[in-house]
Amino acid sequence: MLWLLGGPFFGWSDTYQLVINTGTTIVTFLIVFLIQATQTRDTTAIHVKLDELLRAVEGARTELGIAEDLDREQLERVRDKLRSDARSEQNGDQTLGQ
Repeated sequence: MLWLLGGPFFGWSDTYQLVINTGTTIVTFLIVFLIQATQTRDTTAIHVKLDELLRAVEGARTELGIAEDLDREQLERVRDKLRSDARSEQNGDQTLGQ
């Protein structure tokens, strides 16, 4: 709102517009930085909690606790293996239920 009041005072000059655009760009950058830092902190907290759950549940695959350190190909292989295991378990359950 302050920028609107300053416009007539500076005569809506090109310099005024440049200052306003620069100011809004800086504020936007700072807000994005703040949001990204908050998301990083939240993601780290979620990883810590999930790691604790993996260790606490008997029979859990604790090696998945380092999943965030794997590269894309490794993650895709783990995902495919887990899906395959889930399908096998599901098919076994259906066979037993009949």
